[in-house]
Amino acid sequence: MKNTDIILKSKIYNDYLNELEYLERDRFFCRHNYEHFVSVARICYILKLEEDVDVDKDMIYSTALLHDIGRLIEIKEGINHAIASVDLARKILKLTDFSEEEKKRILDCIGAHRSKDQKEDEFFNIFYRADKLSRSCFRCPAYEGCNWDFNKKNHTIIY
Repeated sequence: MKNTDIILKSKIYNDYLNELEYLERDRFFCRHNYEHFVSVARICYILKLEEDVDVDKDMIYSTALLHDIGRLIEIKEGINHAIASVDLARKILKLTDFSEEEKKRILDCIGAHRSKDQKEDEFFNIFYRADKLSRSCFRCPAYEGCNWDFNKKNHTIIY
């Protein structure tokens, strides 16, 4: 996963990630950290295999590493993190060997990752689901105070 490694080893990504993890260090609810990013990637890859979706592993992992990185901008400036993540991801993706078409697909997926109905690309659908399935609501100390609807919460492990 060449591009995933490029992202993981880049100074800019690590600076953003470290800042985000610092800003969320005392967050009671779900955090947007490396563990979340990798959980999303792994679940998305399982869904890709189960549903035979046309997307490669490197694209899945790269998208997952970048999809919530804009949370640091949301915390600091109040800008929706999906929009902010696209802006930060665009800078980081310049370091990779993804084609322009692949970069666009990644950025479009990041921009849409909070929207349930993504009919134009099955990758967007499985990514959305992986993002939600990555949360272990049933083990969360913030369960009672969480604003997720009861039916949206994960009450058992699925992946």
